[in-house]
Amino acid sequence: MILAVGEALVEFRRLTPDGRIAAAGEWAGPFPSGAPAIFASVAARLGAPSALVASVGADALGDMLLSRMRRDGVRTDALGVQPARRTAVAFVAYDAAGDRDFWFSVPDSAAVVVDHAGLDRIAGHADWLHVCGSTLTFGGEVADAVEATAARVRAAGGSLSVDPNLRPNASAAALARTRELARDADVLFPSDGELDALGLAEDELLARGALICHTRGAAGAVVSGHAVGPAPVVVPAPPATEVDPTGAGDTFAAAFVTATRAGADPVSAARTACAIAARSVAVMGAMELTVGPEDLRQATAGVAAG
Repeated sequence: MILAVGEALVEFRRLTPDGRIAAAGEWAGPFPSGAPAIFASVAARLGAPSALVASVGADALGDMLLSRMRRDGVRTDALGVQPARRTAVAFVAYDAAGDRDFWFSVPDSAAVVVDHAGLDRIAGHADWLHVCGSTLTFGGEVADAVEATAARVRAAGGSLSVDPNLRPNASAAALARTRELARDADVLFPSDGELDALGLAEDELLARGALICHTRGAAGAVVSGHAVGPAPVVVPAPPATEVDPTGAGDTFAAAFVTATRAGADPVSAARTACAIAARSVAVMGAMELTVGPEDLRQATAGVAAG
């Protein structure tokens, strides 16, 4: 089972490309969102057994998130409802250049609370943990839970993937947490400059056996590692009409991990992930792309034939 631990929230997306959060205007949503929730949703819809450890409030938005995770096939044993807190909300606005601005209600919401009993029940079933750097940015209880779960899954022989997803306002503590988890990861999904920002040397990570998949948005991905060969492989992304890029990296990571766990080689997994992520940006809402197990068929065809 693939496990994600972290924030689940609802997102409102500004429709005009002015990058303005604190101004009247047209908005779309609410959409289910949050990097770990997006990841778990996509992995489940692609056919992998998946679970999400997160918390929502006892409110209409929390009910929406719970319903959506269950509909997508995500195991929700540890998706707790916190009656004393509200479901986390985010507002996201993009400008014409593609830069974005956020406003989050996460720090004082249900999203930073962990259902520890649920996590304890479910963590022993996980053979793969995916970590989103956004979760570590929030610190506290939820970041502690990510670190403890990573240690538990690794000790049991499971795999760890990390998407640094560094935020401009990340604290020194968040960077340190991300750095240590990245050093232990089997698979890394850094975007441009993130390894340098974490003070990590790619050669050292590759030497200890990590698989590194540099994500480059519309330019695709670059995959490196022993399973790839002596030289990095560039995997182009298909053309896409961008409507909403939110969650594309989480979608990519979910497709890559799901394909890899099903036996696909890294380059095939990256091709599949690029194709699914490119389709996801053409749809409004981070989880609104229609995907299913058939989307992995080409990536895993050689495994099935073998």
